[in-house]
Amino acid sequence: MLTLRQALYRLTLLIVLGAALPAHAEEASPNAIEHPAWFKNSFLDLREDQAEANKAGKRLLLYFHQDGCPYCKELIQVNFADKAIVAKTRKHFDVIAINIWGDREVTGLDGKDGSEKQFAAAMKVQFTPTLIFLDEKGRTALRLNGFYPPRKFSAALDYVSGHLEGKTSFADYLKNVGNAAPSTGLLHEEPFFMAPPYLLQRNVIAAKKPLAVFFEQKFCTGCDEMHAIPLKEPETRQLLDKFDVARLNLFGKTPLVTPDGKKLNEGEWGRALKVAYTPTIVFFDEKGKEVFRVEAFLKTFHLQSSLDYVASGAYKTQPNFQRFVQARADALRAKGVEVDLWK
Repeated sequence: MLTLRQALYRLTLLIVLGAALPAHAEEASPNAIEHPAWFKNSFLDLREDQAEANKAGKRLLLYFHQDGCPYCKELIQVNFADKAIVAKTRKHFDVIAINIWGDREVTGLDGKDGSEKQFAAAMKVQFTPTLIFLDEKGRTALRLNGFYPPRKFSAALDYVSGHLEGKTSFADYLKNVGNAAPSTGLLHEEPFFMAPPYLLQRNVIAAKKPLAVFFEQKFCTGCDEMHAIPLKEPETRQLLDKFDVARLNLFGKTPLVTPDGKKLNEGEWGRALKVAYTPTIVFFDEKGKEVFRVEAFLKTFHLQSSLDYVASGAYKTQPNFQRFVQARADALRAKGVEVDLWK
């Protein structure tokens, strides 16, 4: 039996489809990315979606996207073009797409109503794609902030569908099953990385620069690509000059002192920060407070934008990173600079 919300939604669709008013029809965005037909056609009442997923023995997967997002395009055209990934996703999950700038009404699991963009803001979505896997009680089982390549994305599906979130961390799970892709097997050195001992404490006396902590590991193709391309760019190096920069092994044992004065080793601190993917960059302000993080591999423009977002202090006045990225791209284009979001 249809709920009142569903009945009203269908009635509205009938009225719109039956009206002969083509001049007022909403045009699709030219940068829109077509989603697979098997995504759930949701009325965006997440309470109903949660109940239906539970009844079907599935889990709910919220996919936050935006038009023109190259990483979203990669997710759809690479990951969701892989037959094995599609079969695994359809078997274990109901996928609901939510546009972070959209105006459709969403009813959250708490019963609160709001637009898609309001819901995305409430969920603190800073990157697209962001994928939030929910357990049977609507709690976050796993969150992927950014694009994960097919092998690691498939591992994420296995992790959540196997209900492993209460048994092991995703980082430890990936360490064993998600890093089989060919890589150099190296921890890359850069001249801007500080040398051990890693004395990162800055909660006693404020430092002169913010701190950028790169968590990497030896068998990491994303780390290899980051060092080979975006970190070699002169503009990236100029932005990094505005930071104190440390590179840590996510599973390493080297002792350190954290920004808030704790004595841990690399791996212990990574687990304390809940770092689940390499490369991850965690940014701290001059007083040692975490202010932003990047939890997926980024191409050059977005990596530079992340550095600029923190170094310029823009995060203090613009809490939405995507709006900052758009404004930065527009400002560069106004100066005649070509901006390629996928470079």
